Amino acid sequence: MYPDPMVLSGRLSEVAAVDQLLDLAAAGRGGHLVISGPPGSGRTAIADAAADRARARGLRVVRTARAVEVMASGAPDGGEPGLLIVEDLELARQDTAEVARRLASQAQAGVAVLVTASDPVGVPPEIRLGGLAEHELGALVPTLPENAVHALWLASGGLPGRVLELARHLAGLGADADPVAHLALTARSRAGFLEADLGLIRLLEAAAAKPAVPTVRARVLARLARELLGDASAAARRCELSDEALSLAREVGDAGTIADVLDSRLHALWDPAAADERLEIASEIVDQARLAGDGETELRGLFWRFVALMELGRTDGAEAALTTYARAAEQAGNAEAAVVVLARQAVLATMRGRFAEAEVLVQEASTRGQRIGLSDTERLVGSLRSAIALLRGDLAGLVAPWQTVARRLPGHFYEAMTARLLVLTGSPVEAGLELERMLPTVLAGSGPRWLGAVADLSVVAARVGDPEAAQALYTALKPYTGRLVVRGGASIVTGPVDDYLALLALRLGLSNEAVTLLDSAVELEQRIGALPWLAHTLAARADALTARGADEDARSAADDRAMARSIAERLGLDGFVASLAPPAGTWHFLRDGDDWRLEAGAERARLRHTRGMSYLRALLTSPGHEIEALDLVSGGPVPPAPVRDTVLDAIGRTSYRQHLTTLDEQLDAADRAGDTDRSAALTAERTALLAELRRNTGLGGRSRARTDEMERARVNATRALQTALVRIEAVAPLAGAHLRASLRTGTRLVYRPVPGSGIRWTT
Repeated sequence: MYPDPMVLSGRLSEVAAVDQLLDLAAAGRGGHLVISGPPGSGRTAIADAAADRARARGLRVVRTARAVEVMASGAPDGGEPGLLIVEDLELARQDTAEVARRLASQAQAGVAVLVTASDPVGVPPEIRLGGLAEHELGALVPTLPENAVHALWLASGGLPGRVLELARHLAGLGADADPVAHLALTARSRAGFLEADLGLIRLLEAAAAKPAVPTVRARVLARLARELLGDASAAARRCELSDEALSLAREVGDAGTIADVLDSRLHALWDPAAADERLEIASEIVDQARLAGDGETELRGLFWRFVALMELGRTDGAEAALTTYARAAEQAGNAEAAVVVLARQAVLATMRGRFAEAEVLVQEASTRGQRIGLSDTERLVGSLRSAIALLRGDLAGLVAPWQTVARRLPGHFYEAMTARLLVLTGSPVEAGLELERMLPTVLAGSGPRWLGAVADLSVVAARVGDPEAAQALYTALKPYTGRLVVRGGASIVTGPVDDYLALLALRLGLSNEAVTLLDSAVELEQRIGALPWLAHTLAARADALTARGADEDARSAADDRAMARSIAERLGLDGFVASLAPPAGTWHFLRDGDDWRLEAGAERARLRHTRGMSYLRALLTSPGHEIEALDLVSGGPVPPAPVRDTVLDAIGRTSYRQHLTTLDEQLDAADRAGDTDRSAALTAERTALLAELRRNTGLGGRSRARTDEMERARVNATRALQTALVRIEAVAPLAGAHLRASLRTGTRLVYRPVPGSGIRWTT
């Protein structure tokens, strides 16, 4: 007998595809079909229908979750060809190419294979299940009134399994209950942290527009404010809704309502400066929830306590609070809270340098989160692994994933972490552009990720920003001295605020202030056992002490560097070790025929000539001296552009620029190929063209042509130097790390050795 057709409402095309697959099986030809979709989308119902329809045709049916192993065994049960249903394929454990090969093998054996999976498998033919239309869901719940069906559709996102689950809850309500308000308060959000579930928001708005008793209205308004946290433009509305909800709750005096409203209020009005207030309100949430016998809200209050203690740098208390939270979650059987506990235990292990333990915890959090369908699992796991890689210095694979997240979720400060990674991985121009673009938005912002964004931009400003940007970020961070940089629910913690303030202070020339801040950071890191942060801070303090220049600071700086290196080597922070200042001495960078000879300590290398190598020698020859990019690429000082001279017409200017662009592309190709003769000829042609352009600029007294020329020089000089650095890092990683940390690019370029390195160059 086929399943109840109501269960397959809206899935007629999918069932038709299943019938086509079964036709192939009946003909002994075999084939496959992949059905993927989120939990509740109806994958199991379609598999049930396929099994029943196959049996009705006299086909043998085997259902399994053993995936590739079973697909290797030929016909079901070793008998005649039939239908093999592979349920809940976890692609993370499979190789896509191997899955495709096995499926093809089954088809050749005459077996039809139906695969179901939550994530796309990428082996066509594949059908991706989504939500159904509202009228299609009506067939699933024919006895419910129209307003209840609409509410179910909004709350479920159209997923039929979720609709049936929610409908069962509605069936137990009394006749006087409002299904709209009930679903608005009980439906789980399908959005991740700081994302907006538009269906749920519309449902809450519908509930808020209807008359309700004060306790219900207070909860509806509070939850609406909370769900609007994903809308960066709704700050004023969140405040109004939260204020009205709390006023109603206090007026009624119902403990459960007060606890629920306070919890939602802390989400909706997250203030980075309010850690002490959060700690106080968390205690009230716990007390009120216990009075009301509301274990779920009590659990949230306990978590708020953990987060606030982490922000305040009281990690011993935070760990104790997390243990209490974990026990309460276990008693309540809360599977989602168990994932939260694993993730935060991974955070604590990471900040203490127990990376192997952290990796195990992250993997367990990933497995459990996927098992229960937790929407934020993928991003949570990615953040945790990024934090580990950031401390260890394994940065190469981090930029692209963060750029993807930033594009998907603009307005939530992911761009700041992207900028930080760009500057740390040797892309200072791109990082500087991100700093300029984001700085006004971040300075005017707030919310759970704001403090982390300011810290990320501080790393960028300390390396490539102008003093005005550094000062603005310093002013923004200063009120948070003594605290840790905690994002959201403590899913990422990136060190003491004082560390970032010190970086900015050094950029501003405030060496005494930087040393004082770093002293405070060292004290905090030693107290909480954060050894990876401590290694980074000791190295920074050594630089600050050296920059201060006092004779008595030299020994302390040497001790700090030695301790930083010792900690980093013992923890396996290989990337960070490579970036530490190398031993003092004289290094050599000399032209040797068509090549360059590099001798840096124990490192020896020969490098093919490129423009970037010539630019690097010019900078190394004059340490601390800023050189105009235009001078660098032209091979000498550039005279001021004339105010009035022969004026190029538009066609002439376009021709010059096109020719320059072509030459730049040809030079890049010659550099990549190591063709020194071609590079020299193109460089000479380009220099002559630049000279001709300078003689013919003016444009009616305007200096735009020169501005364009300077910008072109900045981009080309930076690109050529980056190419040279990449080549050096490949054969001389210590020298490359030193150069990467010591070079500054822009319209003016400079080699300024890392303080305390003591390196002298022979060029």
